[in-house]
Formats: sequence, structure tokens, C-alpha cells
Amino acid sequence: MESHLFVQTFWSLLPPLLAIILAIFTRRVLLSLGVGIVLGVLLLQQFNPLDALVHLSRNVAALLWSDNAVNEWNVNILLFLLLLGCMISMLSHTGATLAFAHWAQERIKSRRQAKIMTGLLVFIFFIDDYFHSLSVGTICRPVTDRFRISRAKLAYLLDSTAAPVCVLMPVSSWGAYIIALVGGILASYGLTGQSALGAFLVMGAMNFYAVFTLLMVLLVIRGGWDLGAMAHHERQALDGVLFDQAKGTPPGVADSADSPGRVVDLLLAIGTLTLVTVVSLLATGAAALADNNLSFTVLAALENTNVGRSLVLGGVAGVLVCAVAMIRHGAALAVWGHVLKLGLKGMLPAIYILLFAWTIAGLIAELETGKYLASLVQQNIPLFVLPAILFLLAGVMAFATGTSWGTFGVMLPIAADMTMAIDAQLLLPGMSAVMAGAVFGDHCSPISDTTILSSTGASCHHIDHVVTQLPYALSIALVSVAGYLALGYTASLPMGFLAAAIAFMLVLAGWALKQRNLQGNGLSPL
Repeated sequence: MESHLFVQTFWSLLPPLLAIILAIFTRRVLLSLGVGIVLGVLLLQQFNPLDALVHLSRNVAALLWSDNAVNEWNVNILLFLLLLGCMISMLSHTGATLAFAHWAQERIKSRRQAKIMTGLLVFIFFIDDYFHSLSVGTICRPVTDRFRISRAKLAYLLDSTAAPVCVLMPVSSWGAYIIALVGGILASYGLTGQSALGAFLVMGAMNFYAVFTLLMVLLVIRGGWDLGAMAHHERQALDGVLFDQAKGTPPGVADSADSPGRVVDLLLAIGTLTLVTVVSLLATGAAALADNNLSFTVLAALENTNVGRSLVLGGVAGVLVCAVAMIRHGAALAVWGHVLKLGLKGMLPAIYILLFAWTIAGLIAELETGKYLASLVQQNIPLFVLPAILFLLAGVMAFATGTSWGTFGVMLPIAADMTMAIDAQLLLPGMSAVMAGAVFGDHCSPISDTTILSSTGASCHHIDHVVTQLPYALSIALVSVAGYLALGYTASLPMGFLAAAIAFMLVLAGWALKQRNLQGNGLSPL
């Protein structure tokens, strides 16, 4: 029988913390997650090894089959990864990827322009963070490789434009999900004068972490902001070493053709993937609305859409387009088998990490780690620090659990309860702080699926991406804390934004000083 001795206690923090600390120091993600999983299931079963083994086997089986039905979300995400792996491999074999690299090289004349292209593509693929990280990584990696931009830098650009843009866009899977949560919260407090969409837009303006992360990305694209581990990776890339070869080949890499094929094959494949995914998002949402006798709007459809199924449909369509190119290329049956096997194999490391991350996330939910973290701040605290505390708490929860969406689900209602009980004017600032903190924690966490997929899209070793992104995330977190302290003290968005902007300038000044020191030692990464 299950024990609840360790539920909602300090002990519930140990599995995620141990997994994260081990991942950072050993750089062996699967081993670290495995240790955290073992500790978590032992805590749930009072360290009875037999009961723990039975419990773990049930949890693992539930990843793919639960409640006498297929776990559609997990299975669809895994299928999408495998389909994308096949697409990447086929595009590489037909020479389409190489052709795009040559085409881009003729038009993109510098490393900066290659980074600009990577950053701007988010405004085409903003509909979903998974979709963005994998698709933009597939498109841009050949170009960034040609200009000797490290895979760690590419992973940073993917990750730091994915969630920060998705969380600000109402027409995205993130935006629809948050709007649905906010709408329920507003209704529960009888706040009929404020629409859920209007509240979301106001909260977006208060999301200091997302806004200033995007500003930092612009500076990184401009050049000269590579410090610590990122500077090391960039110096190595300039010498032709794009990733740490001592760790082997990172996931997502496929064979390259000896000669370029046709650029149109890549554009058709990615365009078809995008179009079918977007249409499917609207179609599945429309079907859900029709089942509930609700009228169709784009926003309502996105609130009720099936993201996983839409991604799979888009992936299938993309693979079919690539298959036509393979047929035209005259690929023999043995070649088909080799290419598809290569594509599936390239995605397996990411799939293994996702399965382990989902397992530990389920155990963390059973231990109620998030609720324990939330309870820590439900005490007497100064009013003006509440938004900053909510930001930090949401960050810690997302970091420990590896999920920003889970943090939204737990923390937004808690933030609403706390702020409405203290001062209703802090409702939107408090919920915005939760949104910002969830993205911050997600960016830092090695067990976050978004972080994992950004590594996969960039074909970067996962722990290298985590370590190189961490200084940027922590710096913008400091900026955000300053903004939320001012916002809580003045109840003024302009004053909060001004405080965050001043803090941002101070952070940049500190980085510039360190950069000059590096240049003085001949270590500038250019």
C-alpha cells in the first residue's frame, strides 16, 4: 500500500533536486534522471523495494497506456519526433538540406545574418514550442554549421525564442492554454468586466522574463555576448569543432548527401509540415467545439485543439512530401531502409530522455512537490514582494518539475487566491509573475521537455545546452525580480518596466566589463 509520509514535505524536493544536481555535475542525463526516479518511487513506497518496483512498472506502462486507452499525448509526441527524424534523414539523403545550405550561403554573408535568420523564423513557427524547436533547428542547422556557429549557440537561439514568444502570443498552443486557465480564474471570482484575452495581453506586457529574454537574444545575435561555457563553444566552433566530439554524436544528426539536391524539396516539406499542422490545430479545435455545441472562433479552436494529433498529421504530411523526393531521386529499397533507420536512430536519445523525464515528472506529481513549494509562501510576507516571490516560486517549481504548463496549472490558481485575499490590484501582476517564472524555470531545467527538444533540434549535446543557457537565464531572472519588486511596490506597469530596464542595463554593463577582461586575455570568441 502506498505511503503518504513524504507527500508535500521537504523530502518531496529530493528526487528532482538530486536528478538536477547529478545531471549538472556528472553530465550524464539518463543516469541522473534514473537516480531521481528510483529515489522518488522509494519515497512513495516507504523504501519497500518490491512495492517500489511494482509502482514504477505501473508508472512506466502508463506513459503509453493508461485508463484502458492509449496515452495519446505522449504517444503523439514520440511519433512526431520519429516522423521528424525520418524527414531530416530523407531531406539529407536527397541533398535538399545541402542545397538549402548552399542557397543560404550565397545570400547570407555572415555569422550574424545566419543568427538573424534563426531568430526571425520563430515568427513563422510560433504556433507551438515543440514545433518551433524541431522545425527551425532542422532548417537552420546546415546554415549555422557553414558559418561555424556552435550547436550550443543554435540551441540557445531555439530555446530562448520558443517559449518566450509562445507565451506572449494569444494565437499559440501556450496562449490558448493560459487564456483558458485565466478565463476560469476570472469567472470563479466574478470578474466579468475583464475578458480572458484582455487579461492575457496585459499579463504579457508584465512578463518581464519573456520580454527581456528576447531582447537578450537580439544582443546575442548582434554578437559579443558569449561568456563562460558559451564563449568556449564559440571559440571551438571557429576552429571547426561545432560540438563536444568527446561525448559522441549528438541526437538529430543524419548523413549528408555528396551533392546538393533541390531547395524546393526542403521548402515544400517544411511548408507542408507547417500548413498541415496549423490546419489540423484549427480542425481538431473546431471538432471539439462542435461536439460541445459551441460556436467557432480561431481563439476558441486553439483553446480546445489537440496539439499532439496535429503535430503527427503535419509530420506524416511532411514525410510524404519527402518520400516523393526520394522516389524522384531513384532511391533503391535498401537505401530506403537505411535512410529511415538512420532517421529513427537519430531521435532515440531524445526519446529516451523524454521517457525518463516524464517518469520522474509523474512521481513528482504524486509526491506533490509543487504544492509543497507553493505552501512555503502562504505566510505573512510584505505585500510588495509578492509578485517577485511568485516569480521565484514558479521558477523553482518549473525547474524542479521540468514543466512550465504544469506550473501554470498549479501556480496560477494559487497566485489568484493569494492576491485576491491580499489586494485585488495584484491579481494580474501576480499571475504574470507566475507565467514568467515558469518559463525561467523551464529554461534552466535539464529535465524540461522543451529544453530537451531544443537540444535535439540543434543537434547539441543536451547538458551542453543546459550549461551554456544557464548564465543568460539567471541574468534575465535578476532583471525580472527587479521589475516585479517595483511593480509590486508601485502597482505601475511603466515603473516596473523601467526598473527591469535599468537592471537589464546594469547586467549588460557587468557582462561588458567581463567581456573586456576576456579580450584583454585574448579570449574573445568574436
